[in-house]
Amino acid sequence: MNTRSVLAPLRVATVLALSASVAQGARAQTPSTSAVSASEAAAMAKARADSAQYPYTNADVDFMTGMIAHHAQAIVMSRMAPTHGASASIQTLAARIINAQQDEIMTTQMWLRDRNKPVPDPDAKGMQMPMNGPMGNMKPMLMPGMLTEAQMKQLDAARGKDFDRLFLSSMIRHHQGAVQMVSDLFETNGAAQDQTVFKFANDVNADQTTEIARMQRMLDALDSGNHSP
Repeated sequence: MNTRSVLAPLRVATVLALSASVAQGARAQTPSTSAVSASEAAAMAKARADSAQYPYTNADVDFMTGMIAHHAQAIVMSRMAPTHGASASIQTLAARIINAQQDEIMTTQMWLRDRNKPVPDPDAKGMQMPMNGPMGNMKPMLMPGMLTEAQMKQLDAARGKDFDRLFLSSMIRHHQGAVQMVSDLFETNGAAQDQTVFKFANDVNADQTTEIARMQRMLDALDSGNHSP
């Protein structure tokens, strides 16, 4: 048998195999749009599967949506601390609030996005909730604990110890509002069965209850003249 006639097909097969290997390596090193889309689709599919096992309700959607605006106002309040003569302890507290609540806003936005719900941008003015007025009229009201526009301006005008005192009293009330929102959610029939909503709401309740106690001690120390709470 002619050796050349046997080797020729082998060389062709080898070249084709090497070409395929190089192409696969290039595809592995360069992420494609389809791969990113597939990842997003997988996340949404998992969210739908979780929701099928632990159905979410309109109350869950309202809570997760409302918490975005609620946290947004707390972040705006906290960002005033470095520019308004706040004490070192208040600035540390404010930075902690900013970091924690920015992460929580991302959690709520992702939860809504994965379920094809509207995802609002953080708005410090907050959502307005309907309230039954006389004769069944619907009047707007801020979510629990949120500051009015006038109260936000008052905080913005304060400096030094006056800012510290007003910041603490306002943020205590703000946190208490968030805790009330969690309580209202858990008292709603069928709500908070979704695993993410349940964990998020519990974390908000625990974290903000702890911070309320800490801020109350700081406020008491400030009022008593002790500047090292």
